[in-house]
Amino acid sequence: MVALRRAFKVALTRAGFAALLGLMSLHPTGGAMAQLATAALVAQPVSLPDMALGPADAPVTITEYSSMSCPHCATFGENVFPMLRAKYIDTGKVRFVFREFPLDIKAAAASMLARCAANGDAEKFFGTVQLLFQQQQMLMAQTNMTLRVIGKQAGMTEQAVETCGRDQTLLDKLAADQRFAHEVIKVESTPTFFVNGERLKGAMSFEELEEILKPLLKK
Repeated sequence: MVALRRAFKVALTRAGFAALLGLMSLHPTGGAMAQLATAALVAQPVSLPDMALGPADAPVTITEYSSMSCPHCATFGENVFPMLRAKYIDTGKVRFVFREFPLDIKAAAASMLARCAANGDAEKFFGTVQLLFQQQQMLMAQTNMTLRVIGKQAGMTEQAVETCGRDQTLLDKLAADQRFAHEVIKVESTPTFFVNGERLKGAMSFEELEEILKPLLKK
């Protein structure tokens, strides 16, 4: 774990991770043009391919920036996302994009595990994320053991989990995407959502989210 932590620290520092954790003031944006510009920036993946559920041509796209160490993110993932998926994603009304924004080294390790376990399969990615959120307290307390257990549940060998944790290229891409999110589209905290380009900060209940979706789906 010591060697792994050093690797994360080096990569995240190299990518400006320390700067990412500093607070920046949001630049106010107003009007349809600003929202369209933000939506265009959010729509395009940077270094890592998007992990998404729902049709690409859905009338509403929700992009969540999330950290595996964020309790509010876990609450959303466990309590709100299943209802959102059943009512809106699986019915073709919403496309949901999950973007990693790790707030610490342990969250970065968990994000890497989810990427490795999925190997490009969105369903497997979201399933692994769900497992990580369910075991968030254990992940924070006993990171290596928890990653091995969840990796095994996702079909990975212990060696594959170790290899994933040493994947410098993956870590660099993760850090680059986080830097872009912070510096360009002003993501400061988790969870942060973009609903058709409109920024929404902080946890939401299903009812609150649904109130935002309903008028968009009537257009």
